Amino acid sequence: MGVISNGTTLLDAGALDSGVPSGVMTHIKTLTASSSGTLSFVNGASSVVFDGTYKEYVFKFIDMHPSGDNVNFTFNLSVDSGSNYNVTKTTNFWEAYHKEDGTDQYLATADGRDLAQSTAFQQLNGAGVQDENDGCISGTLTIYDPANTTFVKHFMSVSACNAHPSHYAWHAFMSGYGNTTSAVNAIQFKMSSGNIDAGTIKMYGIK
Repeated sequence: MGVISNGTTLLDAGALDSGVPSGVMTHIKTLTASSSGTLSFVNGASSVVFDGTYKEYVFKFIDMHPSGDNVNFTFNLSVDSGSNYNVTKTTNFWEAYHKEDGTDQYLATADGRDLAQSTAFQQLNGAGVQDENDGCISGTLTIYDPANTTFVKHFMSVSACNAHPSHYAWHAFMSGYGNTTSAVNAIQFKMSSGNIDAGTIKMYGIK
């Protein structure tokens, strides 16, 4: 089925490259951690596409298990093909949790987990991820139009993890922007300390 406006075909079953987003998700690259210090996706390296080819890039991080206890899973952006991961960011952070035994629950902003014009790595989880055998974090990070050289670079994430020594189901929501008009062409993920013991990150592009 096509999309037509004023007699002009904008999309023909998603096949025409008209500049109108068709919503098709294309797998670009999968990285699997094995006691890895960092996992990085750099445009032009190892078959990674992170440029103006897609208007939206989605990263699915699945069962990211840390080597250390009570640590944060984080990311940062680069405008120089990974030479530096230090893009200035402003973010906000919401979280909800529920304790395993049902005795504690919470929903509020988390001021200590957001950034204000900072080049630091942004955490994606709520409380620290556990290193027990079943401890991990999973979720999605979306970055919009990273190759644009006019606007700041918006991003948002949602994640779930088994967190805190007392075992909580922790749901975290983060959004913000990289405050740069330079094209972003690389992203790096890492734990706040120690290695990523195991886990998978899948990168997709959406036109």
